[in-house]
Amino acid sequence: MLHIDELLHLLVEREASDLHLRVGEPPVMRIHGNLIRLEMPPILDVDMYDLIHPVMNTEKEVKFQQTLELDTSYSVPGLARFRVNIFRQQGHIGAVMRVIPFNIKTIDDLGMPQITKEIAVLPRGLVLVTGPTGSGKSTSLAAMIDLINETRPGHVVTIEDPIEYVHRDKQCAINQREVGTDTHSFAAALKHVMRQNPDVILVGEMRDLETIQLAITAAETGHLVFATLHTTDASQTIDRIIDVFEPDAQQQVRMQLATVLQAVVSQTLLVKKVGAGRVAAFEVMICTSAIRTLIREGKTHQIPTDIQTGHQYGMQTLDNSLLDLVRRDLVHYEDAYAKTSSPLEFQIRAERAGINTDVAGL
Repeated sequence: MLHIDELLHLLVEREASDLHLRVGEPPVMRIHGNLIRLEMPPILDVDMYDLIHPVMNTEKEVKFQQTLELDTSYSVPGLARFRVNIFRQQGHIGAVMRVIPFNIKTIDDLGMPQITKEIAVLPRGLVLVTGPTGSGKSTSLAAMIDLINETRPGHVVTIEDPIEYVHRDKQCAINQREVGTDTHSFAAALKHVMRQNPDVILVGEMRDLETIQLAITAAETGHLVFATLHTTDASQTIDRIIDVFEPDAQQQVRMQLATVLQAVVSQTLLVKKVGAGRVAAFEVMICTSAIRTLIREGKTHQIPTDIQTGHQYGMQTLDNSLLDLVRRDLVHYEDAYAKTSSPLEFQIRAERAGINTDVAGL
């Protein structure tokens, strides 16, 4: 079996995003969204230990033996960083490693909406980047933090699990803290972050009530806070945050969220029609006074209508973004159709735009 670094070099050469390692099967790579098995012998238990051992120091190995789970990162000099999850399955060790390039792409490189440049340099408030696992949230956040780093002085504190993109100081002083190595939890780090004189705070993931409450409080006290959630659109994002709290606290949270929330950017990835790689579609909600009122009054079901009519504020629906990608011949119609929340309406709009919607199986 190859050394782990050799497999990771192969991963990057093939422009894959993830490496899956499982005993009894050859290594598997996710290339442009599809799982591809390598033409190699199945991994044996002894092979797995040899592959994974270089990724873990003694402390991490002890932690894995205790918890049977490990999130960490690994670097191959001159190649890339990798986000690593090691676990046990059916009595064997398994692992998944995701590529994190050394170079941080810009907002323009990623094709993000131009309004995200304005969102990134807001003086204060809460900005949420949402989407399913593997939709590029961390990459988009890294681009926004990099824009801040390029354009204004400030102190940026990131709390991540694990650290993915490594930022170098430009105009900003950037401290990156890793859960499990530099702090015990997101909540523990957020409790103390106010004493670190931050201007911008990035929370890798809002996983629980305490972290959500502390992130909202940090935004209330005049900081710009970025965070992620595994939700698919703005309405669902707001409902998810509210629902975490006890019923008797939810109205108070609605009031707080209506005050501090600045924007929700939701994204999903699609395979490119031509060439290698994937492209993102985005929904953008900007908190106008009308949307703040809807949040305050618990009428989140009306938010999509405001996004649909809020183009002058930089807002866009996911369906508009998907349709634009089809119009520009960047993605196949059927791939965009699979991602839409309103299939019939999307098909009607596509036909009005002169797009051939007569696709087998739809």
